[in-house]
Amino acid sequence: MPDRLNSLDASFLYLEETTTPMHVGSVMVFDAPSDGFDYDRLVQLISTRIAFVPRYRQRIRQIPGRLANPVWVDDEHFDMTYHVRRSALPRPGTDEQLQEFVARIQPRALDRNRPLWEIYLVEGLAEGRFAIVSKSHQALVDGINAVDIAHVIVDGDPAVEGLIPDSWRPSREPSDVELLTGALVDAIRRPSEIAENIRGGIIDVKAVGSRALTAAGDVASTLARTAARPAPHSPLNATVGEARRYVMIGTDLEDYRKVRSRLARGNYADDVTINDVVLATISGAFRTWLLTRGESVHSGTTVRAMVPVSVYDEDARHVGSRLTACFVNLPVGEPGPSMRLHQIAFAMRQQMEGGQAVGAESLAGLAGFAPPTLHSLGARLGSAMSRRLFNVVITNVPGPQHTLYAGDAQMLSTYPVMPLAKGQALAIGLTSYDGGVYYGLNADRDSMPDIDVLGQSIVDSLAELLESHRSKSR
Repeated sequence: MPDRLNSLDASFLYLEETTTPMHVGSVMVFDAPSDGFDYDRLVQLISTRIAFVPRYRQRIRQIPGRLANPVWVDDEHFDMTYHVRRSALPRPGTDEQLQEFVARIQPRALDRNRPLWEIYLVEGLAEGRFAIVSKSHQALVDGINAVDIAHVIVDGDPAVEGLIPDSWRPSREPSDVELLTGALVDAIRRPSEIAENIRGGIIDVKAVGSRALTAAGDVASTLARTAARPAPHSPLNATVGEARRYVMIGTDLEDYRKVRSRLARGNYADDVTINDVVLATISGAFRTWLLTRGESVHSGTTVRAMVPVSVYDEDARHVGSRLTACFVNLPVGEPGPSMRLHQIAFAMRQQMEGGQAVGAESLAGLAGFAPPTLHSLGARLGSAMSRRLFNVVITNVPGPQHTLYAGDAQMLSTYPVMPLAKGQALAIGLTSYDGGVYYGLNADRDSMPDIDVLGQSIVDSLAELLESHRSKSR
């Protein structure tokens, strides 16, 4: 019988609305090789590697009467050229034009009648560059049966690969009778599941969130404390429409290391991490952004962030296949940049003192290109939880500090595109790669017309932290 979606995966289908499509994406910018890189080469590259991820040639089939969760079935009419698309910017294309392109194509829902992913080759960028923009549904990327499509495209070997003989032949799609029979067999094995589906209990976000947290790690006490104090009122929480704005910000990883080395002093110096510096940078950016909006900012003003953190599990098949949710109140009301850093480091240390957190070196050393998949898992965790618990999701995934390639095209930078949940006007993803730290800010178009101000504020906040470190070193 075909693989059946578990309750969490199915919930991403049932809860999806036109204003909140539940897919994740990435924007990878490349330097074209001397002999160029075109659509045919991208199709050949994906065709060569998709054999390693069979899920990308499967689509979702609903069970008649919704007596059970949907199943994955082979797409008998799989068409690679439908999923791999071509676009171009007017030469010489700017980063701002690329951002607008991403903002327009990312909110479009994926076709439920086909495998739930798309890839866009965007040509015409200035300086001989091109971009590959991906979209993968959260129901598809679970980190075990399927990784993000961007994970499949790039690797550390610039050598041009020969074609692998494609021996894939789709299995016959089951009939409605066979699907019902399979559902009844599963119901006999797990009688409570069919009752839950008939009641529509899977649509209950709280129940799904509870199951997600149980699977993700033991954060019950943290969740209880957080639920007792709902997230503060913030312009980051607003009614979300269908249109988006997207901003890419590139920074230097060495700047974060400098801040950490000079400001992380005292009894807990070793516990201040690069992730803490990142969160302090974002805190300072939120402070500036709120002030430019004329919002009231006082000493107690905070923005609560949900920060997915990978944890170690001896039973897990993959590092990062388990995530835990950390909730941190970003101290945007604190005017001192170094004090913001130490407050955040203390708050994160309190939540992660169990010692299960996976270090940045372990994540960056994963085989292949893990960040897109881990961003996807972070988005899944955020989507399964009550939005009343936090104002914004921030996913920070360390990536490899060596050059990656798509075929023989060198990847210059990579920016996550995190989905928006209902009531969440902004989602922030960032990935460190080859000496850089790259932010992707995805925002509701109407609620966040000044998202570019927030992007510039990130650059300014990091500069403020650097200046603080210089003054302390004198």
